[in-house]
Amino acid sequence: MTSPKRTSYTLIPNQKYRRSCRHYNKFSNILETDSPSLSTLGNFKALPLEIFQMVLEYLPVKDISMLSMVSKAISSRLINYISTSRGNKRLLLQDFHNPELSSSRKGTSILEHYRSLGLLLKRCTLLLPTKERLKYVHKILLEISCFKLSGCSDPLHCSGLQCYGVFLQTLTAGWDEIECHRVYNFLCELSSLPRKVQTVVSSKPGSAQKLELRIRIFCRSVLLNHWVHRSDSAFWLTRILKPWPMVNQARLLYIIFGPASKLDGHVVWQKMIEDPTDETSLKGLAGAIKLLYDPEAKEWTADDVISLVDELAVVPQEWLLENSARLLILCGNNICFTFMASKAVNGRAIELARLVVFLALVCEKDLYCMDWAVKMMQKVCKVFNTSGEMNNFLQSVENAFAHIIMDALQSVISGEHDEEDSSFLNLFHLVNAQANFHKEILYLTMRNNT
Repeated sequence: MTSPKRTSYTLIPNQKYRRSCRHYNKFSNILETDSPSLSTLGNFKALPLEIFQMVLEYLPVKDISMLSMVSKAISSRLINYISTSRGNKRLLLQDFHNPELSSSRKGTSILEHYRSLGLLLKRCTLLLPTKERLKYVHKILLEISCFKLSGCSDPLHCSGLQCYGVFLQTLTAGWDEIECHRVYNFLCELSSLPRKVQTVVSSKPGSAQKLELRIRIFCRSVLLNHWVHRSDSAFWLTRILKPWPMVNQARLLYIIFGPASKLDGHVVWQKMIEDPTDETSLKGLAGAIKLLYDPEAKEWTADDVISLVDELAVVPQEWLLENSARLLILCGNNICFTFMASKAVNGRAIELARLVVFLALVCEKDLYCMDWAVKMMQKVCKVFNTSGEMNNFLQSVENAFAHIIMDALQSVISGEHDEEDSSFLNLFHLVNAQANFHKEILYLTMRNNT
């Protein structure tokens, strides 16, 4: 995908794609080509087709791929071979549930095998238009059930979709965006992905756990995980999210990148609501948000991304503010500041003040430099139009510290303890956060006055 300009998912330019002018014949069981001159077969012209195919049995897939570029006649013979039962058995490995065979097959991982197979089919179908290439590839892979969204009985322990992902990444690498739109539409048609997404985003969270898991694995393994360039990952993530309203985008983002159970892989919907979480549970979401905020993600504005973050923080219900603060820190300075500045200009100073307190708390708990939180607050102060608005905000920060610490103290006094005594520990961190936060303010003030 080299085109610098992107179009939306729903608007595909009505024009001929680049290979449509090339002459080709449709195939039935095998690809048909014009009768090639035997002279282009070189020394292979002396071999019967059966012997030629036996020779291929001894060649690595990478070498067969190189061979396909020798001539159109050779490529035609290779496509004939791929379409035979012998070729299928040799090339379409299906050791997806055997850890030993999946990690190594005669010294080559099954992932690398399908990467090489993708390159082979890319070269063999070079003269076909995109639509026919996809139909041919689908016909070759049709019988592999583990390549289907709902085809595997144990998707959590299957490497099939990962293999399909590296295969597609290799096949489509370098295609322009119009062609990649067609690839995504083709995959949606085969997998019924939009219909299944509609089911999970319109249902009660967790009511379709198995389908949520399948969508998560399919989107990550097939469409998102194998790209080298961030712009490519952003393109495919945009294809997944953009057709849906913002509220559904947030739900879908949580399904794909949110925390999941280590036991069964199911999405953990209550993780952000009930207790403070750790960085591991939030890194996937933060990475996706940064991907969409990147300047190369042309179809997303800063306002779009900030609105998505705001919507995400109430999926499936309002998150603990500590978890929202931890997500913003993981998203980086630009997103964190833009999110806070948005609250400042929209008159949500009290919400912003509470957020500052929890940013300080996360810095204290996770051992970040506290001066980062102070400098972020200082930068946000410059967004306010008047000194009066800024002073009211600073007063709200102090009030928020007091109220949140008193709430924590009340929890300790009332005896609401658990086995880990988290109430007292939380109070301890809050008091230290306030002390270290104000220490950094004093340092900053003294430096400016000397």
